[in-house]
Amino acid sequence: MAKQRAYFGLGWIVSLILAIIPVTSWICGAITRISRGHIIAGILQLIPPITLFFWIVDIITMIAHKDLTIFA
Repeated sequence: MAKQRAYFGLGWIVSLILAIIPVTSWICGAITRISRGHIIAGILQLIPPITLFFWIVDIITMIAHKDLTIFA
């Protein structure tokens, strides 16, 4: 099985830039989580108070693992 790449199969640098920008991180993260089968995590990412948590987690996992690994 091929390793999944962060946002829509884009390269690591592009995905990291998208993860740093809050609005794109929230939208791309939600779509990625839903497409990988974690529907509840994808919906939770779109709820305003929770988006800050997911934004920080996405940046950390993107730097550390070059992919979304938490809830994705």
